[in-house]
This record gives sequence, C-alpha cells and structure tokens, in this order.
Amino acid sequence: MPVTVYLELHHPSLSAEVAPLPWSAWFHTWIAMVEPNAGKEYELTLRLTTDAEIQVLNCRYRDRDIPTDVLAFATRDDALPLSLEEPEYLGDIIISGDTACQQATESGHTLSIEITWLACHGLLHLLGWDHPDEAQLARMLAQQAECLEAVGLIPPMFRKCSVG
Repeated sequence: MPVTVYLELHHPSLSAEVAPLPWSAWFHTWIAMVEPNAGKEYELTLRLTTDAEIQVLNCRYRDRDIPTDVLAFATRDDALPLSLEEPEYLGDIIISGDTACQQATESGHTLSIEITWLACHGLLHLLGWDHPDEAQLARMLAQQAECLEAVGLIPPMFRKCSVG
C-alpha cells in the first residue's frame, strides 16, 4: 500500500524542520491502522502555509474569517467506483505553520510533533472521520495518539484542534 505525499512548503521557515520527515512512511502506517487495504495505493497533498493563506481558505470554504491550524479537503466520494489499478487521491491537508508554531510553544512540545499531530488529524478527516460532538472528538484524538505512537512519536497532550 504505497502512499505518495505531495509536500508543498509555502511557509518561509518550515522547510528545514519539516521537509526531511518521513511523511510517506507515516501516512502509510496511519492509513493501514484505520483503513487496512493492502492492495490499494493512495496519494495526498500536505501543504504547510501561513496564517494569512489559511485564513483566506477558512473564510472561503468554512465561512470563518480567522486563521485555523489545519484544514482538510477530502476528494473521496463513496458513490464513485474506484479502480484498484489507480491510486486514490484522498485530498489536501493544509496546515498553518504560524498557528502550529504558536500551539507547539504554548503546549511545550516541538514544532515537528505539532505538525505531525495536525497532519494525522487532517488525514483522519480525509478518510471520513469527524468530530461533531465530544464523544467523537475524544475517539478521534485517541486515534491520533495511537497513530503517532505507532511511528515512534509521543503525542501531545489532548486538546481540541480547531479544524472542523
């Protein structure tokens, strides 16, 4: 189950810390944990940007004119049949490096952990997870923690992500 990650770095100070992370391997592990399908290939885009850009997207697509930490734009449509010969493009995960830096500092962990936490949260949204209530949010945060632990990372303390 190969996973191709198209990494787009549109934040001036994140390249050195984020680019060398093993994104494809991590997303592969996380997808296998929540959606095991050994014969399937996946693709997604992970974009790291600024508060200014994510605020524009948040306003346009969620009617919230404020920056947020992560947005997920899923392309999956269960009504459409998918070929097993073609990779499934799951969608786009967009993370604000500015907000991630602030949240990492406030929470006392590294920027890499924060961005990885948010990337995993975005992936779960691409795969159909949501958190319309506290019980489903708790379930999603617990899954995120399991995913980070599975790749050898210590998850941050549970807190709400501002993604919807």
